[in-house]
Amino acid sequence: MPNRTARTPAPAGLDDPPDIATMRSTAARILDFDAKPVSTEELETLRLAMRGQIELMIPTVEALAAGFPKGDIPRECALAGAREASMRLRLGVGGSRPVRMSVSMKLARSVMALCDHFENLGGR
Repeated sequence: MPNRTARTPAPAGLDDPPDIATMRSTAARILDFDAKPVSTEELETLRLAMRGQIELMIPTVEALAAGFPKGDIPRECALAGAREASMRLRLGVGGSRPVRMSVSMKLARSVMALCDHFENLGGR
């Protein structure tokens, strides 16, 4: 069987692409060092939003990656990013504000990575 070099079309269900700009904006609110501090309530709102974004993006990125041959570097990187994001979904909320902020920063980095993988795999 010859090696496949072109990716297959995006799977069904991606007709309504995720709002990457909003996801990046949400994550940037946590990761931007020049931003004004976030309140405890806003931090919780952002954390919940990012969890939802990750839950949306994991299967989306995995579906796009499935269109690439095994061993393809963008595919393998995207799948690794999806696995890492999945692990981060298992992080607890945290008791103290610094721990909650740390968890939120990890979620934000996963949101950004999944957005990058989505775009690198040809998602629109």
